[in-house]
Amino acid sequence: MTNQSPFTQRARLIPAIPKGDVLGSYDTYPEAQQVVDRLAHGDLDVSKVSIVGSDLKTVERVTGKLSYGRVAGAGAASGAWFGLFLGLLLTFVTNSPNVLLYAFAAIVIGAGFGMLFGIVSYAITRRTRDFTSTHQVLASHYEIIVDPSLTLRAQETLARSDSR
Repeated sequence: MTNQSPFTQRARLIPAIPKGDVLGSYDTYPEAQQVVDRLAHGDLDVSKVSIVGSDLKTVERVTGKLSYGRVAGAGAASGAWFGLFLGLLLTFVTNSPNVLLYAFAAIVIGAGFGMLFGIVSYAITRRTRDFTSTHQVLASHYEIIVDPSLTLRAQETLARSDSR
């Protein structure tokens, strides 16, 4: 799936559910995406094709249990990345021969503050959320909607690709 640039004409469209003929209904997004790929390979103008997901559900998958050690490690890692960023910025504005030492110090200080903030925030919210998770919005089924002027050609393109 690709995202449109905010500077293209298509990105300025008012959000609305696409209207047209239903070419097919599929249980998973990859199935619907494969059909659109087949239409694209058949030289159909896929800018007039939409995949519409219906019956949305949120799915939260628990990935692990939080502990002070995990929170400290994650905070130290994110703080170290921020320290690395600041250290690299420092190398551009400093003419000192110890610039790598300053960058290393920025990483260590960033890791320390990240660890500290991670532990403090976990201590404040402890017992309200002691696990990590990922969050997704999924559809129960997907329909491919085609501009009515392309319906017949799209069906022929799919029939040709099925017979191969």
